[in-house]
Amino acid sequence: MLNQKGTYALILQSNSTRKIQIGRLGKLALNSGYYLYVGSAFGPGGLKSRLDHHLKRAIKPHWHIDYLRRYTKVIEIWYTTDAVRREDDWVTNMTKIPHVNIAYPGFGASDSNSVSHLFWSARNPELESFREVVKKIPNHGPIYVSQR
Repeated sequence: MLNQKGTYALILQSNSTRKIQIGRLGKLALNSGYYLYVGSAFGPGGLKSRLDHHLKRAIKPHWHIDYLRRYTKVIEIWYTTDAVRREDDWVTNMTKIPHVNIAYPGFGASDSNSVSHLFWSARNPELESFREVVKKIPNHGPIYVSQR
């Protein structure tokens, strides 16, 4: 399924409390806990290509998430292979998961009207809670999970 196009959320674990530079966006004070990053993969190679990129630590960071990945570990990936771009839907609904908040305004949102594509929780976010939220979105397909 990962060879298809779709929308995804990286669930990242952080044990750091240092300040890191996120390209030209500025400094981000990391918190121990869990970050959730929402993106989409509708270009060549679909989800597999994009997720392969995110699973490696970039030598030359390009996207905001590339900077954060240097200090976090991907523990899970949530994704859908809906033909419809669900990135805005997911970003809009991410804070409806208990204990999840916006982590850093502007993060990953340079080509979006969203406040942020990065969220944070002190607790490991629950996929079932997110599934309950997105099932209210008309015609939303199933959400799959890939463990790391």
